[in-house]
Formats: sequence, structure tokens, C-alpha cells
Amino acid sequence: MSNAVEQKKQIVTEIADKFRASKSTIVVDYRGLSVGEVTELRKQLRDAGIDFKVYKNTLTRRAAEAAELAGLNDALTGPNAIAFSNEDVVAPAKILNDFAKKHEALEIKAGVIEGNLATLEEVKALAELPSREGLLSMLLSVLQAPIRNFALVTKAVAEQKEEQGA
Repeated sequence: MSNAVEQKKQIVTEIADKFRASKSTIVVDYRGLSVGEVTELRKQLRDAGIDFKVYKNTLTRRAAEAAELAGLNDALTGPNAIAFSNEDVVAPAKILNDFAKKHEALEIKAGVIEGNLATLEEVKALAELPSREGLLSMLLSVLQAPIRNFALVTKAVAEQKEEQGA
């Protein structure tokens, strides 16, 4: 009996550590997905470096309380799976939201973004953001614009001086 209790304590500690370490955590209801669809979803998440696990709700509730995320307990009803991302904040929300658009059976319930509870609307808003690479390219474009404009003006002035001198 005590061996089973010890295993459960270890699982609770593991889940709580994942909650604390992850930048983004999304809770989903996967009821109604076929085995093939779940496998496809797991592959997409694994390729993005996201840990996708199914835990018992009672253990997850205890871990959420240990990680000071007790507000997440409202979403922990029915069959749930949890996506943990330690690197990219946007990736799990984006992948799960895109998958949910194609497979209506997948339901995003709640999330934790950088240690703060997030509602379904906040998770979906996060999913609509461009990827990290897209945001970096936008930033680079904004930073390059003044230099590019200065170069164009300088070129135009040089051409104008040449025409006047000729």
C-alpha cells in the first residue's frame, strides 16, 4: 500500500515541477479523438519539443495546488491531457488551436502562461500570435526601415547632384 502512495507522491511532484518549469502549459479535453488523431497530435507536439501527457485529475489537482495554481482545478474535470513547453510560449497554444480547428473533438480548456493562469480566450489569443521567428523578422524589418530610408534619400540626393553637375 505504501509503495502505491509513494508512487503517487512522486507523480504529484513530477507534475508540480513541470508546472513550475514550463513557460506555457495547456490543458485540453481529448474525448472523441481517435487513436490515430491523438498519435498525430502527439507527433506534432513532440516535433516542437512539447511534452504531452495524460495524468489522473486528482494527482494533477494536488500538483497544481503545490505549484500555487489552484485556479486551474476548475478545468480538471473529465479526461484531460496537458501540454508542457519549457522553451516556446506560443508553440503549444498554436499547435493545439490549429489541431482543434481541424478536429472539433479536441477542446482547449485552460492554460498557464509563464506562471499565470490563462483563460480559453487568452490561450486562443496567444495562438493567433506569429511564431517567434515571425516576430523576430518583424522586429528586424522595423529596425532596418530607418537605415533603408536613409540610404534611399542619400542615393536620391547623390543622383540629383550628378544631374545638376552634368
